[in-house]
Amino acid sequence: MFPDSEIAKKFACGKDKTGYIVRFGLAPYFKEQLVNSINPGPFVLMFDESLNQATKKKQMDVHIRYWDDGCVRARYLESQFLGHGRAEDLLHHIKECGAQLKMKQLMSVSMDGPNVNFKLVNLLQKEHAELYGGAQLVLIGSCGLHTLHNAVKAGFTMWQLERLLRAMHYLFHNVPARREDFTSLTGSSCFPLPFCGHRWVENVRVAERAVEIWPILQKYVDGVKNKKIPNPATASYDTIAAAQGDPLIIAKLQFFFAISRTFSPFLLKFQTDEPVMPFLAKDLAELLKSLLRRFVKREFLEDITPLKLTKVDAADEKNWVSPMNADIGLGAESVIKALQSKPGSRVGELSVLTFRKECMKGLAAMVKKVQEKSPLKVPVVRHIACLDPTNMSRDPEWCIGKMKSVVQRFLEDKQLAGGVSAADVIVQQFERFLSVEGRGEGFLSFQPFEQRLDVFLHEALSTYPELRRFCQSLLLLSHGQATVERGFSVNKEVETVNLLEESLEAQRLICDQKKRQGATQSLKRRAVEDELEQLKKKRKILKEVCGVLQKDADQLAEQAEGKAGSLMAQLLTKSNTLRRRHKEKRIELEQTEKE
Repeated sequence: MFPDSEIAKKFACGKDKTGYIVRFGLAPYFKEQLVNSINPGPFVLMFDESLNQATKKKQMDVHIRYWDDGCVRARYLESQFLGHGRAEDLLHHIKECGAQLKMKQLMSVSMDGPNVNFKLVNLLQKEHAELYGGAQLVLIGSCGLHTLHNAVKAGFTMWQLERLLRAMHYLFHNVPARREDFTSLTGSSCFPLPFCGHRWVENVRVAERAVEIWPILQKYVDGVKNKKIPNPATASYDTIAAAQGDPLIIAKLQFFFAISRTFSPFLLKFQTDEPVMPFLAKDLAELLKSLLRRFVKREFLEDITPLKLTKVDAADEKNWVSPMNADIGLGAESVIKALQSKPGSRVGELSVLTFRKECMKGLAAMVKKVQEKSPLKVPVVRHIACLDPTNMSRDPEWCIGKMKSVVQRFLEDKQLAGGVSAADVIVQQFERFLSVEGRGEGFLSFQPFEQRLDVFLHEALSTYPELRRFCQSLLLLSHGQATVERGFSVNKEVETVNLLEESLEAQRLICDQKKRQGATQSLKRRAVEDELEQLKKKRKILKEVCGVLQKDADQLAEQAEGKAGSLMAQLLTKSNTLRRRHKEKRIELEQTEKE
């Protein structure tokens, strides 16, 4: 940084100077760089709002998905601070965020599911069409991940498990005296975990811990009743004491545990910035089927399409299996059997039947919630599965049909430069691509979420320019709001009292640039590591080949010593040939070791 020590001695950088450098130097420079990298091509805008505790205003964060360096990037663009959150207000602030962007290139908007956001999109659609010759944004619905969180919540409202799990945590949270009483009475130092009310599927560990310590918690309640320890006299304690009167409470927690584990793998996979929209419809359909199989008759689910899954009437009890055949999870089944086998148990056949029916009603409520704003209802979400390399390899005709539907959609929305002739070229190139490159082993063996789809197709489509440009646009479509949600965590880290709005935005821009640089270095490092691994494999193989060639040449030479005439000449010729090949491989090995 400094060419000599004299400059270093004179350099000073206090907090005010650092603040000026951040706000008026680094942040504007990084934002200018970002805008310049976004504007050349299409982009997708993502937004969400949350309360800023420092300013006491709503903070709307805007992120952009665009192509850069051969892959899809998701970057923070700007924050807007507002009081009212009406659709007109949101539109005004989004237009302010996009002032430096070429909004004609805007392809789609990613958002949560409140009705105000849908009204905002309608207003934006209307204005976009008026400004850019009737062009329409590609609609993909609201965030499918939020829908699943809300579905789990809807399925367990009848048991008030949220209230119980919160009470278990808050009874001992920041209360050293109760924690000491609990440990001294039960001998356990394992306490309940905090419940997360807005991300229900993150409570798998919470439910698991609750099941684990419930018998120990019963000892604590018994100790209070027998006056061995003080009565907490709180609403949390009263909730726990009341729950102990329910003999099926452990079965209910086990059912919640089983359902949460059904949702978790899907949500964990899709908490990514990478383009995974082509896999969303398949995985979401499988998740919905797994829920329906627990309580709906199998004949209603045979050969059912993703679209028809959104129309299944899960609330109609005529479609249900009998309560005794409903799948409530092995954990809940084991608890029920254990309770019924106890002498003098209060759990009879009627109680179990009621519990099973409640489980089925909860499942029906979850399915209905998933269906309400499911991405599976959106044709583009279903049809974009044609970009899944596995589908390309196994069923090219199906992929061609879906690609035609997507191209037709883009034509109708006037999102395809070149019109019908460009659409024909894209479809023709896709057909040729599937008949040649699509039959390669790499397509059949492609591993979603382990390999980046954008990088894979960017390289595979290098000889099909029009098709590659169109596929790049498709891969920009956002599968959820995970990127923006993670940004809220960054906000909490940079929020401080009296921090100006502009300073917060400047810090976010610098954080994002640092993350972007780290991601680039990570990709480069991964490429170097992969290359190094290939060189190691190559060196190992060359060493083995050299050893085999040397051994065979020596054996042939030894055999030639005991022979005469033409046979000896043949053996010596073969031996010399192997020695020449050995020499060539040794040179190749030395070059590999230098690399």
